[in-house]
Amino acid sequence: MAKAPKMAFVCDDCGMDYPRWQGQCRCGAWNTLVEVRLSAAKTSASRPAVLGYAGAAGGGAKKLNEVESVEAEKRLTGIGELDRVLSGGLTTGSVNIISGDPGAGKTTLLSDLVARMSQSTASLYCTAEESLSQFKNRVNRLKLNYNEDNLYLLSETSVESIIEELEAKQIKFAVIDSIQAVVTDNANGSPGSPSQVKTAAQAFTQYCKKNNVTMFIIAHVNKNNEIAGPQTLVHIVDSLLHIDTNDGQIRTLRANKNRFGDVDTVGIFRMSERGMVSVDNPSEIFLSGSTTDSPGSTITCIRKGNRNLLLEIQCLTTETESEFPQRVCVGLNMNRIKMLTGILRKHTKTKIFHDTFFNIVGGLKIDESETCIDLALVTALLSSLNDFVVPRTTCIMGELSLNGDVRPIDSGVPRVKEAAQHGFTEIFIPFRNYHKSMEGLGAKITPVKTIHELLELIN
Repeated sequence: MAKAPKMAFVCDDCGMDYPRWQGQCRCGAWNTLVEVRLSAAKTSASRPAVLGYAGAAGGGAKKLNEVESVEAEKRLTGIGELDRVLSGGLTTGSVNIISGDPGAGKTTLLSDLVARMSQSTASLYCTAEESLSQFKNRVNRLKLNYNEDNLYLLSETSVESIIEELEAKQIKFAVIDSIQAVVTDNANGSPGSPSQVKTAAQAFTQYCKKNNVTMFIIAHVNKNNEIAGPQTLVHIVDSLLHIDTNDGQIRTLRANKNRFGDVDTVGIFRMSERGMVSVDNPSEIFLSGSTTDSPGSTITCIRKGNRNLLLEIQCLTTETESEFPQRVCVGLNMNRIKMLTGILRKHTKTKIFHDTFFNIVGGLKIDESETCIDLALVTALLSSLNDFVVPRTTCIMGELSLNGDVRPIDSGVPRVKEAAQHGFTEIFIPFRNYHKSMEGLGAKITPVKTIHELLELIN
């Protein structure tokens, strides 16, 4: 008599399994356990070879000197900022995930990419969330150049059917839009469930590694702007790219994981009528371009990944018409602003009974960890409050401590070089960041130790 198949109950939200049904999962979700039939265990002699994430079929353990060293093959995509984030181009045979908020530009960027790749290789764009006519309208609207003999479109949700098309058309570059919309027969649950997402990603990765196919997979994000689905998804693929949407048309692309390069590089794009346009010199966007000197404006240098960006901080102070002054900031952390105004009141005896407005030119959002803008913030505030002008040829950078001292910042030399290359003639930096290599840059480097010293030099 044949044995009855074993059953388990798997949570659709987190993927945790239980031997019997229960109302609530440990993740806190209610009524999410689904009954799953487990396949019978096989002996090692009858078990077929199973491809791992890297596509290897086993072969036993080898000594290090017996392993053949193969350099990863990279190719430039023609999209400058994408090539920069991918550390020199797209790795052949890699599986990459790209995520971001709705409207961030994921489909727009990959539509441009698949059109460019079709110029040299058979490429396929599989859309499970929109019709083929919608995709064609986007290609025509963006005026993308593509090879009509090499570009294939597919509207399909079955993983097995997609892989069959990849095999039949001998596709070497593919885009899946999106992993939450496709389903596989080898997993239970609805589209987007942890089991479906994980199994589908494994199937795509195994096929790509075995057949040397390069693939991009679009993934949704949750309400915290993090990639949706099980964390296993991130471990399966080779790289994870994320698009951050700043106020306005600026987009930043960052690699949160990259097996073939570093994760410190940030790509800057501008959303336009022609799609996502690479910004080769982002400092020009984040500077207002004004030629007139006016109070309340200070220029500093921040670091996005391993890139140095010059940006302009603007501050406006006006007499308040209410009992309590307003504090408004765009692109900055409000708690940091409150702390800096407290330092000014304590150490410079500055009275701030005004409505205060801060703004970052270009719509860029500054991370809370980017403390090098402290000196520029307080200088812009005092400039507007006391009606004096900071020359537009002056760049100020440094962190301000609670006792009024100027603390050092990371990567001081590259920041100073970036400012000097853009024609700034005087650069204020923390005293401990000063280095002899800064002397031959054609700019006057002024190290400062305290906020009092900075204000005496500027006024």
